[in-house]
Amino acid sequence: MGSSDDDCAEQPLSPPGRLFLHPRWNLIIHCAIGLKNPIDIDAIKSRLKTSLLLSHPRFSSLVVRDSHGVEHWQKATHIDLDRHIIILHNPVSTASQPVDHDTAVNDYLADLSISSGLSTDKPLWELHLLMAHNCCVFRLHHALGDGASLMSLFLADCRRADDQEKLPTLAYGKKKDKKRVNSSSGKSWWVLLVGFLSMVWFNLVFVVEFVMRSLWVCDSKTEISGGDGVELWPRKLATARFRLQDMKLVKKAVPNATINDVLFGVISSGLSRYLEHRTPNALPEGLQITGLAMVDLREQLGLQELSDMMKSNSPGLIWGNKFGMILLPIYYHKSNGPDPLVYLKRAKVMIDRRKRSLQAHFSYKTILSTMPYLGAKVTAWLNYKILCNTSFSISNIIGPEEEIIAAGNTVTYLRVNSTTLPHALTMHMVSYAGRVDMQISVAKDIIPDPAFLANCFEEALLDMKEAASRNTTMS
Repeated sequence: MGSSDDDCAEQPLSPPGRLFLHPRWNLIIHCAIGLKNPIDIDAIKSRLKTSLLLSHPRFSSLVVRDSHGVEHWQKATHIDLDRHIIILHNPVSTASQPVDHDTAVNDYLADLSISSGLSTDKPLWELHLLMAHNCCVFRLHHALGDGASLMSLFLADCRRADDQEKLPTLAYGKKKDKKRVNSSSGKSWWVLLVGFLSMVWFNLVFVVEFVMRSLWVCDSKTEISGGDGVELWPRKLATARFRLQDMKLVKKAVPNATINDVLFGVISSGLSRYLEHRTPNALPEGLQITGLAMVDLREQLGLQELSDMMKSNSPGLIWGNKFGMILLPIYYHKSNGPDPLVYLKRAKVMIDRRKRSLQAHFSYKTILSTMPYLGAKVTAWLNYKILCNTSFSISNIIGPEEEIIAAGNTVTYLRVNSTTLPHALTMHMVSYAGRVDMQISVAKDIIPDPAFLANCFEEALLDMKEAASRNTTMS
Protein backbone atom coordinates (compact mmCIF):
# COMPACT_ATOMS: atom_id res chain seq x y z
CA MET A 1 0.00 0.00 0.00
CA GLY A 2 1.64 3.25 -1.15
CA SER A 3 1.32 5.77 1.65
CA SER A 4 3.27 8.03 3.91
CA ASP A 5 0.40 7.84 6.37
CA ASP A 6 -0.14 4.14 6.54
CA ASP A 7 0.63 0.42 6.63
CA CYS A 8 -0.68 0.44 10.12
CA ALA A 9 0.50 -2.82 11.70
CA GLU A 10 2.30 -1.45 14.75
CA GLN A 11 2.89 1.83 12.92
CA PRO A 12 2.71 5.27 14.56
CA LEU A 13 -0.17 7.52 13.58
CA SER A 14 0.59 10.28 11.13
CA PRO A 15 0.79 13.85 12.56
CA PRO A 16 -2.71 14.72 11.21
CA GLY A 17 -4.06 11.52 12.76
CA ARG A 18 -2.56 12.43 16.13
CA LEU A 19 -4.02 15.93 15.83
CA PHE A 20 -7.53 14.58 15.27
CA LEU A 21 -7.19 12.21 18.24
CA HIS A 22 -6.14 14.98 20.63
CA PRO A 23 -8.88 15.71 23.21
CA ARG A 24 -9.10 19.33 22.03
CA TRP A 25 -10.18 18.02 18.61
CA ASN A 26 -11.34 14.36 18.76
CA LEU A 27 -12.90 14.82 15.33
CA ILE A 28 -15.42 12.26 14.09
CA ILE A 29 -17.03 12.21 10.65
CA HIS A 30 -20.70 11.30 10.25
CA CYS A 31 -21.84 10.08 6.84
CA ALA A 32 -25.62 9.67 6.48
CA ILE A 33 -26.65 7.28 3.71
CA GLY A 34 -30.32 7.35 2.74
CA LEU A 35 -31.77 4.11 1.35
CA LYS A 36 -34.73 3.56 -0.97
CA ASN A 37 -35.92 0.31 0.59
CA PRO A 38 -36.16 -0.93 4.20
CA ILE A 39 -32.83 -1.81 5.77
CA ASP A 40 -31.86 -5.49 5.61
CA ILE A 41 -29.62 -6.00 8.66
CA ASP A 42 -28.41 -9.44 7.57
CA ALA A 43 -27.50 -8.14 4.10
CA ILE A 44 -25.48 -5.31 5.60
CA LYS A 45 -23.60 -7.61 7.97
CA SER A 46 -22.89 -10.05 5.17
CA ARG A 47 -21.61 -7.26 2.90
CA LEU A 48 -19.39 -5.84 5.64
CA LYS A 49 -17.74 -9.19 6.27
CA THR A 50 -16.46 -9.33 2.69
CA SER A 51 -15.95 -5.60 2.19
CA LEU A 52 -12.77 -3.67 1.54
CA LEU A 53 -13.56 -1.74 4.71
CA LEU A 54 -12.82 -4.67 7.03
CA SER A 55 -9.82 -5.76 4.96
CA HIS A 56 -8.29 -2.30 5.24
CA PRO A 57 -5.76 -2.14 8.11
CA ARG A 58 -7.12 1.17 9.42
CA PHE A 59 -10.56 -0.31 10.08
CA SER A 60 -9.28 -3.43 11.77
CA SER A 61 -6.72 -1.81 14.09
CA LEU A 62 -6.81 -0.34 17.57
CA VAL A 63 -5.15 2.88 18.67
CA VAL A 64 -2.65 2.25 21.48
CA ARG A 65 -0.12 4.53 23.17
CA ASP A 66 3.48 3.63 23.86
CA SER A 67 5.46 4.56 26.97
CA HIS A 68 6.09 8.04 25.53
CA GLY A 69 2.40 8.69 24.89
CA VAL A 70 2.72 8.39 21.11
CA GLU A 71 -0.24 6.74 19.40
CA HIS A 72 0.24 3.63 17.24
CA TRP A 73 -2.00 1.43 15.12
CA GLN A 74 -2.17 -2.12 16.49
CA LYS A 75 -3.84 -4.89 14.51
CA ALA A 76 -6.96 -6.20 16.25
CA THR A 77 -7.20 -9.97 16.64
CA HIS A 78 -10.96 -10.07 15.98
CA ILE A 79 -13.64 -7.69 14.71
CA ASP A 80 -16.97 -8.14 16.49
CA LEU A 81 -19.50 -6.56 14.12
CA ASP A 82 -22.16 -6.54 16.84
CA ARG A 83 -20.02 -4.02 18.75
CA HIS A 84 -19.75 -1.78 15.69
CA ILE A 85 -23.34 -1.94 14.42
CA ILE A 86 -25.90 -0.02 16.49
CA ILE A 87 -29.51 -0.75 15.55
CA LEU A 88 -32.27 1.73 16.39
CA HIS A 89 -35.74 0.43 15.54
CA ASN A 90 -37.83 3.36 16.74
CA PRO A 91 -37.96 6.93 15.33
CA VAL A 92 -34.92 8.83 16.57
CA SER A 93 -36.23 12.41 16.74
CA THR A 94 -36.75 13.93 20.19
CA ALA A 95 -39.05 16.66 18.82
CA SER A 96 -42.42 17.05 20.57
CA GLN A 97 -44.24 17.07 17.20
CA PRO A 98 -43.99 14.44 14.45
CA VAL A 99 -41.31 15.34 11.91
CA ASP A 100 -40.31 14.08 8.47
CA HIS A 101 -37.49 11.59 7.98
CA ASP A 102 -34.89 14.18 6.93
CA THR A 103 -35.55 16.32 10.01
CA ALA A 104 -35.44 13.28 12.30
CA VAL A 105 -32.09 12.14 10.86
CA ASN A 106 -30.66 15.67 11.14
CA ASP A 107 -31.79 15.83 14.79
CA TYR A 108 -30.02 12.55 15.44
CA LEU A 109 -26.84 13.75 13.72
CA ALA A 110 -26.93 17.00 15.71
CA ASP A 111 -27.05 14.99 18.95
CA LEU A 112 -24.19 12.78 17.78
CA SER A 113 -22.12 15.92 17.09
CA ILE A 114 -21.76 16.64 20.80
CA SER A 115 -21.93 13.07 22.08
CA SER A 116 -19.07 11.09 23.54
CA GLY A 117 -16.32 9.93 21.22
CA LEU A 118 -15.67 6.47 19.86
CA SER A 119 -14.41 3.82 22.27
CA THR A 120 -10.71 3.08 21.82
CA ASP A 121 -11.06 -0.58 22.84
CA LYS A 122 -12.27 -1.33 19.30
CA PRO A 123 -11.41 0.04 15.82
CA LEU A 124 -12.55 3.64 15.45
CA TRP A 125 -15.77 3.26 13.48
CA GLU A 126 -19.43 2.46 13.99
CA LEU A 127 -22.49 1.97 11.77
CA HIS A 128 -25.82 3.21 13.13
CA LEU A 129 -28.92 1.76 11.45
CA LEU A 130 -31.95 4.04 11.77
CA MET A 131 -34.56 1.45 10.81
CA ALA A 132 -37.59 3.75 10.97
CA HIS A 133 -35.94 6.25 8.61
CA ASN A 134 -34.21 3.94 6.06
CA CYS A 135 -30.89 5.57 6.89
CA CYS A 136 -27.43 4.29 7.81
CA VAL A 137 -24.99 6.58 9.61
CA PHE A 138 -21.28 5.77 9.51
CA ARG A 139 -19.32 7.22 12.41
CA LEU A 140 -15.66 7.33 11.35
CA HIS A 141 -12.84 8.89 13.30
CA HIS A 142 -10.94 11.45 11.23
CA ALA A 143 -7.71 9.71 12.24
CA LEU A 144 -8.74 6.92 9.83
CA GLY A 145 -8.56 9.22 6.82
CA ASP A 146 -9.91 12.36 5.18
CA GLY A 147 -13.03 12.76 3.07
CA ALA A 148 -11.37 11.74 -0.20
CA SER A 149 -9.94 8.54 1.30
CA LEU A 150 -13.13 7.53 3.11
CA MET A 151 -15.43 8.28 0.18
CA SER A 152 -13.18 6.24 -2.10
CA LEU A 153 -13.26 3.30 0.30
CA PHE A 154 -17.06 3.43 0.55
CA LEU A 155 -17.59 3.70 -3.21
CA ALA A 156 -15.22 0.82 -3.91
CA ASP A 157 -17.81 -1.46 -2.27
CA CYS A 158 -20.74 0.07 -4.22
CA ARG A 159 -21.98 -0.40 -7.76
CA ARG A 160 -23.90 1.74 -10.21
CA ALA A 161 -27.68 1.35 -10.04
CA ASP A 162 -27.97 1.32 -13.85
CA ASP A 163 -25.21 -1.29 -14.29
CA GLN A 164 -24.31 -3.33 -11.24
CA GLU A 165 -21.17 -4.64 -12.88
CA LYS A 166 -19.58 -1.19 -12.88
CA LEU A 167 -18.01 0.97 -10.19
CA PRO A 168 -19.45 4.45 -9.64
CA THR A 169 -18.08 7.26 -11.78
CA LEU A 170 -16.24 10.07 -10.04
CA ALA A 171 -16.46 13.47 -11.72
CA TYR A 172 -12.90 14.47 -10.90
CA GLY A 173 -11.19 11.15 -11.42
CA LYS A 174 -9.34 12.42 -14.50
CA LYS A 175 -5.77 13.61 -14.86
CA LYS A 176 -5.16 17.27 -15.33
CA ASP A 177 -5.26 18.38 -18.94
CA LYS A 178 -1.72 18.27 -20.28
CA LYS A 179 -2.50 21.23 -22.48
CA ARG A 180 -2.76 23.38 -19.39
CA VAL A 181 0.68 22.39 -18.26
CA ASN A 182 2.20 23.95 -21.35
CA SER A 183 -0.08 26.99 -21.38
CA SER A 184 2.85 29.25 -20.48
CA SER A 185 4.71 28.44 -23.69
CA GLY A 186 4.62 31.29 -26.16
CA LYS A 187 4.34 33.99 -23.51
CA SER A 188 6.97 36.70 -23.39
CA TRP A 189 9.61 36.58 -20.67
CA TRP A 190 8.31 39.68 -18.90
CA VAL A 191 4.78 38.23 -18.66
CA LEU A 192 6.25 35.10 -17.08
CA LEU A 193 8.37 37.24 -14.73
CA VAL A 194 5.36 39.26 -13.62
CA GLY A 195 3.45 36.01 -13.04
CA PHE A 196 6.31 34.58 -10.99
CA LEU A 197 6.65 37.73 -8.86
CA SER A 198 2.88 37.79 -8.36
CA MET A 199 2.97 34.18 -7.16
CA VAL A 200 5.82 34.93 -4.74
CA TRP A 201 3.99 37.98 -3.39
CA PHE A 202 0.70 36.13 -2.83
CA ASN A 203 2.56 33.26 -1.15
CA LEU A 204 4.26 35.66 1.26
CA VAL A 205 1.05 37.54 2.05
CA PHE A 206 -1.11 34.46 2.54
CA VAL A 207 1.45 32.56 4.64
CA VAL A 208 1.90 35.58 6.93
CA GLU A 209 -1.89 35.88 7.11
CA PHE A 210 -2.16 32.22 8.15
CA VAL A 211 0.46 32.62 10.89
CA MET A 212 -1.23 35.74 12.23
CA ARG A 213 -4.58 33.93 12.33
CA SER A 214 -2.94 31.16 14.35
CA LEU A 215 -1.82 33.66 16.99
CA TRP A 216 -3.94 36.77 17.44
CA VAL A 217 -5.78 38.19 14.39
CA CYS A 218 -9.50 37.40 14.51
CA ASP A 219 -12.76 38.35 12.81
CA SER A 220 -15.05 41.05 14.16
CA LYS A 221 -17.97 39.62 16.11
CA THR A 222 -21.17 38.97 14.15
CA GLU A 223 -24.33 36.94 14.63
CA ILE A 224 -22.56 33.81 13.37
CA SER A 225 -19.35 34.07 15.43
CA GLY A 226 -18.23 31.16 17.57
CA GLY A 227 -15.15 30.95 19.78
CA ASP A 228 -13.36 29.05 22.51
CA GLY A 229 -15.65 26.38 24.01
CA VAL A 230 -18.44 26.71 21.44
CA GLU A 231 -17.73 23.14 20.28
CA LEU A 232 -19.47 22.02 23.51
CA TRP A 233 -22.70 23.91 22.81
CA PRO A 234 -25.88 22.10 21.65
CA ARG A 235 -26.27 21.85 17.87
CA LYS A 236 -28.96 22.01 15.20
CA LEU A 237 -28.61 20.70 11.67
CA ALA A 238 -30.32 21.69 8.43
CA THR A 239 -29.81 20.70 4.79
CA ALA A 240 -29.48 23.09 1.85
CA ARG A 241 -30.33 21.36 -1.42
CA PHE A 242 -29.03 22.37 -4.84
CA ARG A 243 -29.13 20.99 -8.38
CA LEU A 244 -25.70 20.43 -9.87
CA GLN A 245 -27.10 21.50 -13.26
CA ASP A 246 -28.00 24.91 -11.79
CA MET A 247 -24.45 25.32 -10.53
CA LYS A 248 -23.05 24.40 -13.94
CA LEU A 249 -25.35 26.96 -15.62
CA VAL A 250 -24.20 29.69 -13.24
CA LYS A 251 -20.56 28.65 -13.72
CA LYS A 252 -20.82 29.30 -17.45
CA ALA A 253 -21.90 32.90 -16.82
CA VAL A 254 -18.40 33.86 -15.64
CA PRO A 255 -15.42 32.85 -17.81
CA ASN A 256 -13.23 30.10 -16.33
CA ALA A 257 -15.33 29.85 -13.17
CA THR A 258 -15.50 26.52 -11.31
CA ILE A 259 -18.13 24.77 -9.21
CA ASN A 260 -16.11 25.75 -6.12
CA ASP A 261 -16.30 29.41 -7.23
CA VAL A 262 -20.10 29.06 -7.52
CA LEU A 263 -20.29 27.38 -4.11
CA PHE A 264 -18.36 30.14 -2.42
CA GLY A 265 -20.34 32.82 -4.26
CA VAL A 266 -23.53 31.20 -2.95
CA ILE A 267 -22.13 31.14 0.59
CA SER A 268 -21.08 34.79 0.36
CA SER A 269 -24.49 35.88 -0.91
CA GLY A 270 -26.41 33.63 1.48
CA LEU A 271 -24.52 34.78 4.57
CA SER A 272 -25.01 38.44 3.58
CA ARG A 273 -28.76 37.77 3.27
CA TYR A 274 -28.86 36.00 6.62
CA LEU A 275 -26.90 38.68 8.49
CA GLU A 276 -29.01 41.42 6.93
CA HIS A 277 -32.09 39.59 8.23
CA ARG A 278 -30.67 39.07 11.74
CA THR A 279 -29.12 42.53 12.15
CA PRO A 280 -30.56 44.97 9.59
CA ASN A 281 -28.25 47.95 8.98
CA ALA A 282 -26.03 46.92 11.92
CA LEU A 283 -22.96 45.74 10.01
CA PRO A 284 -20.67 47.98 7.96
CA GLU A 285 -20.70 47.41 4.20
CA GLY A 286 -17.75 45.27 3.15
CA LEU A 287 -17.12 43.73 6.60
CA GLN A 288 -14.74 40.76 6.24
CA ILE A 289 -15.97 37.39 7.48
CA THR A 290 -13.30 34.71 7.19
CA GLY A 291 -13.95 31.06 6.48
CA LEU A 292 -11.65 28.08 6.71
CA ALA A 293 -11.76 25.62 3.81
CA MET A 294 -10.27 22.14 3.60
CA VAL A 295 -8.32 21.45 0.38
CA ASP A 296 -7.28 18.02 -0.95
CA LEU A 297 -3.53 18.10 -1.68
CA ARG A 298 -3.32 14.94 -3.72
CA GLU A 299 -1.92 15.00 -7.21
CA GLN A 300 -5.30 14.36 -8.77
CA LEU A 301 -8.23 16.68 -8.14
CA GLY A 302 -11.19 15.44 -6.12
CA LEU A 303 -11.64 11.74 -5.39
CA GLN A 304 -9.79 8.67 -6.58
CA GLU A 305 -10.99 5.11 -6.75
CA LEU A 306 -9.56 3.03 -3.94
CA SER A 307 -7.58 0.85 -6.31
CA ASP A 308 -5.65 3.89 -7.56
CA MET A 309 -5.01 5.14 -4.04
CA MET A 310 -3.47 1.81 -3.06
CA LYS A 311 -0.90 1.62 -5.90
CA SER A 312 2.64 2.01 -4.67
CA ASN A 313 3.64 3.56 -8.00
CA SER A 314 1.16 6.41 -7.57
CA PRO A 315 2.94 8.68 -5.06
CA GLY A 316 0.38 11.46 -5.41
CA LEU A 317 -2.45 9.17 -4.32
CA ILE A 318 -1.93 8.79 -0.59
CA TRP A 319 -4.42 7.11 1.72
CA GLY A 320 -5.09 8.84 5.00
CA ASN A 321 -5.16 12.55 5.80
CA LYS A 322 -3.55 14.68 3.15
CA PHE A 323 -5.30 18.03 3.06
CA GLY A 324 -4.49 21.61 3.90
CA MET A 325 -6.45 24.57 5.22
CA ILE A 326 -6.87 27.88 3.44
CA LEU A 327 -8.43 31.10 4.64
CA LEU A 328 -11.30 32.27 2.43
CA PRO A 329 -12.62 35.74 3.28
CA ILE A 330 -16.06 36.89 2.21
CA TYR A 331 -17.41 40.41 2.56
CA TYR A 332 -20.80 41.46 3.82
CA HIS A 333 -22.90 43.31 1.26
CA LYS A 334 -26.57 44.16 1.36
CA SER A 335 -28.39 41.78 -0.95
CA ASN A 336 -30.36 44.36 -2.92
CA GLY A 337 -27.74 44.82 -5.65
CA PRO A 338 -28.78 44.60 -9.30
CA ASP A 339 -26.53 41.67 -10.29
CA PRO A 340 -26.43 38.51 -8.12
CA LEU A 341 -23.47 37.26 -10.20
CA VAL A 342 -21.27 39.90 -8.53
CA TYR A 343 -20.87 37.47 -5.61
CA LEU A 344 -19.56 34.80 -7.99
CA LYS A 345 -17.16 37.24 -9.67
CA ARG A 346 -15.76 38.33 -6.30
CA ALA A 347 -15.43 34.71 -5.17
CA LYS A 348 -13.57 33.75 -8.33
CA VAL A 349 -11.02 36.57 -7.98
CA MET A 350 -10.39 35.67 -4.35
CA ILE A 351 -10.10 31.90 -4.93
CA ASP A 352 -7.84 32.38 -7.97
CA ARG A 353 -5.42 34.31 -5.78
CA ARG A 354 -5.50 31.59 -3.14
CA LYS A 355 -4.82 28.94 -5.78
CA ARG A 356 -1.59 30.74 -6.68
CA SER A 357 -0.41 30.53 -3.10
CA LEU A 358 1.01 27.65 -1.08
CA GLN A 359 -1.17 28.38 1.96
CA ALA A 360 -2.79 24.92 1.93
CA HIS A 361 0.58 23.17 1.61
CA PHE A 362 2.02 25.43 4.31
CA SER A 363 -0.73 24.49 6.76
CA TYR A 364 -0.22 20.78 6.04
CA LYS A 365 3.56 21.01 6.41
CA THR A 366 3.10 22.98 9.63
CA ILE A 367 1.24 20.03 11.18
CA LEU A 368 3.90 17.61 9.94
CA SER A 369 6.73 19.68 11.45
CA THR A 370 5.22 20.91 14.73
CA MET A 371 3.88 17.51 15.85
CA PRO A 372 7.28 15.74 16.23
CA TYR A 373 9.13 18.79 17.58
CA LEU A 374 6.53 20.64 19.68
CA GLY A 375 4.17 17.79 20.46
CA ALA A 376 0.46 17.12 20.08
CA LYS A 377 -0.61 19.69 22.68
CA VAL A 378 1.03 22.68 20.97
CA THR A 379 -0.02 21.51 17.48
CA ALA A 380 -3.63 21.08 18.61
CA TRP A 381 -3.61 24.52 20.28
CA LEU A 382 -2.26 26.30 17.17
CA ASN A 383 -4.87 24.74 14.90
CA TYR A 384 -7.62 25.29 17.45
CA LYS A 385 -6.71 29.00 17.57
CA ILE A 386 -7.19 29.27 13.79
CA LEU A 387 -10.72 27.98 14.25
CA CYS A 388 -11.42 30.38 17.12
CA ASN A 389 -10.15 33.33 15.07
CA THR A 390 -12.30 32.60 12.00
CA SER A 391 -16.08 32.53 11.55
CA PHE A 392 -17.00 29.32 9.73
CA SER A 393 -15.57 26.21 8.09
CA ILE A 394 -16.50 24.45 4.87
CA SER A 395 -15.59 21.27 3.01
CA ASN A 396 -16.65 19.96 -0.38
CA ILE A 397 -16.49 16.31 -1.42
CA ILE A 398 -17.25 15.12 -4.93
CA GLY A 399 -19.50 12.08 -4.95
CA PRO A 400 -20.60 9.68 -7.71
CA GLU A 401 -22.23 11.03 -10.86
CA GLU A 402 -24.96 8.37 -10.97
CA GLU A 403 -27.17 6.60 -8.43
CA ILE A 404 -25.43 3.76 -6.62
CA ILE A 405 -26.36 0.56 -4.84
CA ALA A 406 -24.94 -0.37 -1.42
CA ALA A 407 -25.56 -3.82 0.08
CA GLY A 408 -28.33 -4.41 -2.49
CA ASN A 409 -30.19 -1.19 -1.65
CA THR A 410 -30.40 1.95 -3.79
CA VAL A 411 -28.85 5.01 -2.13
CA THR A 412 -31.11 8.08 -2.19
CA TYR A 413 -28.70 10.60 -0.66
CA LEU A 414 -25.21 11.04 0.78
CA ARG A 415 -24.70 13.69 3.46
CA VAL A 416 -21.73 14.43 5.69
CA ASN A 417 -21.13 16.37 8.86
CA SER A 418 -18.69 16.07 11.76
CA THR A 419 -18.45 16.46 15.48
CA THR A 420 -18.37 20.05 16.58
CA LEU A 421 -15.63 22.65 16.26
CA PRO A 422 -15.38 26.05 17.98
CA HIS A 423 -17.13 27.51 14.92
CA ALA A 424 -20.82 28.25 15.42
CA LEU A 425 -21.28 27.43 11.71
CA THR A 426 -19.81 24.50 9.77
CA MET A 427 -20.85 23.41 6.28
CA HIS A 428 -20.12 20.11 4.53
CA MET A 429 -21.15 19.67 0.90
CA VAL A 430 -21.42 16.39 -1.03
CA SER A 431 -22.59 15.91 -4.61
CA TYR A 432 -24.50 12.80 -5.62
CA ALA A 433 -26.27 11.85 -8.86
CA GLY A 434 -26.82 15.39 -10.07
CA ARG A 435 -27.79 16.75 -6.67
CA VAL A 436 -25.77 18.65 -4.08
CA ASP A 437 -26.61 18.54 -0.37
CA MET A 438 -24.93 20.87 2.10
CA GLN A 439 -25.22 19.97 5.78
CA ILE A 440 -25.32 23.13 7.90
CA SER A 441 -24.38 22.51 11.52
CA VAL A 442 -24.86 25.41 13.93
CA ALA A 443 -24.56 26.18 17.63
CA LYS A 444 -28.28 26.68 18.16
CA ASP A 445 -27.89 29.30 20.91
CA ILE A 446 -25.99 31.47 18.41
CA ILE A 447 -27.75 30.58 15.14
CA PRO A 448 -31.25 29.42 16.15
CA ASP A 449 -32.67 29.12 12.63
CA PRO A 450 -30.41 26.97 10.40
CA ALA A 451 -33.36 26.09 8.14
CA PHE A 452 -33.73 29.79 7.26
CA LEU A 453 -29.99 30.01 6.63
CA ALA A 454 -30.26 27.00 4.29
CA ASN A 455 -33.07 28.79 2.47
CA CYS A 456 -30.83 31.87 2.08
CA PHE A 457 -28.23 29.71 0.33
CA GLU A 458 -30.81 28.05 -1.92
CA GLU A 459 -32.34 31.38 -2.94
CA ALA A 460 -28.88 32.83 -3.62
CA LEU A 461 -28.19 30.09 -6.19
CA LEU A 462 -31.63 30.49 -7.80
CA ASP A 463 -31.09 34.25 -8.16
CA MET A 464 -27.69 33.61 -9.77
CA LYS A 465 -29.28 31.04 -12.09
CA GLU A 466 -31.95 33.54 -13.14
CA ALA A 467 -29.31 36.21 -13.80
CA ALA A 468 -27.19 33.73 -15.79
CA SER A 469 -30.23 32.73 -17.86
CA ARG A 470 -31.00 36.38 -18.61
CA ASN A 471 -27.41 36.96 -19.72
CA THR A 472 -27.57 33.92 -21.99
CA THR A 473 -30.84 35.10 -23.54
CA MET A 474 -29.53 38.61 -24.14
CA SER A 475 -26.36 37.34 -25.81
